[in-house]
Amino acid sequence: MIRTLSVLAVAGASLLLAAPASPQTGTTLTIRHQLRGCHSWSVNGGAYKPSQSISLAKGATVTIVNNDVMPHKLVKVSGPALTLPSTSNMNHPGATAKVKFTKAGVYTLKTRAGEDYMKGIKTIGEDNVLKLTVTVR
Repeated sequence: MIRTLSVLAVAGASLLLAAPASPQTGTTLTIRHQLRGCHSWSVNGGAYKPSQSISLAKGATVTIVNNDVMPHKLVKVSGPALTLPSTSNMNHPGATAKVKFTKAGVYTLKTRAGEDYMKGIKTIGEDNVLKLTVTVR
């Protein structure tokens, strides 16, 4: 009996992990400074990486928080028409930009990083280009 319950529990957990994530209604990306690659971003507190992909429901909003030591300007690379707010030029620590996705499709966004706010910031290697792929259903 215990063995059967253990097998069922493992099977159920496997199905949950294998199921595709449901589209989120909103999400937060946080940009941070790091030694290797200069900066990266995280989706909802997950792993920090230079490239992120998310799925959203139509009408969802993405909030980008710039906690880096340099400004970042959010730009659309491709996808359906999208109005970026004036706050997409996140030019001070803690700056945020909220982007609402009203049309279905696949959007590609990236940031253009500016100069460090202060001198003496150390990094190793080539600077990362932050890229975001948003699939809106």
